[in-house]
Amino acid sequence: MAFRAYERERFRAAEGWLSVYRWSALIGQSEADFVTRWLEAVQTARVGHANMSQHYELKDRPCAAQLSAELQSWLLANQVFSSAFFALLSPVDFLPRVLEILNDLHRQDPIRFKTYANLALAIAVVYDVAPPPFWPHRQVSPAALPRLLPAPTEAFAWWVRQDQQRRTFHRLAQLGASELKFVVDTPATLAELEWAQKVSVHSLEQLARNYALVRYRQDRVTGDRPIWPGKTYQLADILAEGGICADQAYFAAQLGKARGVPTFLIHGAGDGGRHAWFGFLEANQQWQLDAGRYVEQRLVTGYAWDPQTWRELSDHQLQFLKQRFHGLPSFQQSRVHADFAAEYMVRGQAAAAAVAARQAVRFERRNQAGWEVLFAAAQREGRDAKTVESLLREAALAFQLFPEIEALYVNRVAASLRGRGESSAAEAEVRRIALKNKVVRTDLSVQQAGDSVTRAMATQPIPEQIRAYNSAVDNYGHGAGMSFFDRVVTPFVEHLLNRGQRTEARHALDRARRVLQVGSGSQLDREFEQWQLRLALK
Repeated sequence: MAFRAYERERFRAAEGWLSVYRWSALIGQSEADFVTRWLEAVQTARVGHANMSQHYELKDRPCAAQLSAELQSWLLANQVFSSAFFALLSPVDFLPRVLEILNDLHRQDPIRFKTYANLALAIAVVYDVAPPPFWPHRQVSPAALPRLLPAPTEAFAWWVRQDQQRRTFHRLAQLGASELKFVVDTPATLAELEWAQKVSVHSLEQLARNYALVRYRQDRVTGDRPIWPGKTYQLADILAEGGICADQAYFAAQLGKARGVPTFLIHGAGDGGRHAWFGFLEANQQWQLDAGRYVEQRLVTGYAWDPQTWRELSDHQLQFLKQRFHGLPSFQQSRVHADFAAEYMVRGQAAAAAVAARQAVRFERRNQAGWEVLFAAAQREGRDAKTVESLLREAALAFQLFPEIEALYVNRVAASLRGRGESSAAEAEVRRIALKNKVVRTDLSVQQAGDSVTRAMATQPIPEQIRAYNSAVDNYGHGAGMSFFDRVVTPFVEHLLNRGQRTEARHALDRARRVLQVGSGSQLDREFEQWQLRLALK
């Protein structure tokens, strides 16, 4: 019915039937089949971590067993929630637990579940697996901060209560699950969040000021003690003892969550060192990503953890995800075509998928899902490499105002060129995009430099590796600072040292120090000194 309606251009009916089709396929599959595919997806995405279960039971029962008949009926009938669910769901979400959490929240309070369905969905996709040991940041031990999330039913009831008692700065029933997942992802206890409501700045407009509530501990910086020294890491401890930037950012982010504000801790590297700050969703539904950020450090790009997938997101990706075009009618039409394109691919109908994907990107050229299906369909149909490269260049042009995505597609063009022996053309593509981003997006230039050195390390003899490294330092190292040190210098020096090339490692370090413009007494200066001491041994 769904595909028949789509092919007859009855798109509204097609969307509704597609949701029914998707739910049937999703909850009709056996848990054993799902878990097998899920483990492969986690491995492919490299999002597994030590806190995840070491054993997942392969149960021979349908995923629908997790849902009551009442909730199944509601899901099948609710097109708005269905669209939100399938737009958010990721291949690395652990579906049996996601459905179990939704069912528990629905059983606890069906009326509030329907009002706060997006909140329930956010909790389900964040709480489906244990959080990783490196979250929310690496500068606190597991003993001081157990990486634990609240019980889903308690968390849902608590945030609903805060919203209904008007203690939140956003109306939670009006936010989408893609924003609410940055509210519910907290290792702080609910009691701590209630404490936080009493000490935080009492307006959304002034939320950034919470960062400065924590006294900065310069003695920990000068004493090179980045790890939290206390036995516990409660919010009251941080306020009383003071902390460094990671503690300030964590504290401010939790105070925002206590008020129903989507927040996340951001970390990045600047000219002379690493830093942490936080971002939050403002009243106008735009992300404020500079709370506690040091402008003078030229912190070009920050990174946050996506609590749904535990992938790292850059602040530029977050800005893209929050662009207002997602709410436009043209994007909604584009999304329907992209959804059908993806389903045609699953059914093995590559030609139909290509037609639907082309329609998706005609309605909205920034629909990345549509482009991805278009590439996959071209490859499935056996199109030659030049045709696929042409599509990739077309996509890069569509995203020219979003350098991160543009660079992604240019790099894929370069990889295709290498695959057919056009190495010089591939390097020209890489240099072009790196030079384009050298001023406004130093991080992308650094990434390109790091990738070129990594390729040389994997495929070339030592002399060629050194030439690639020297070229990267000379072309992209000027003013790149700590990010270049982390991404290019440290891996290469370590690589040479592991291969017994101590003298060459010293030369590589010295060359980087001359080019990177290291400030005296900076964190970058101290780390260069540590490497020099290490290389001087023996």
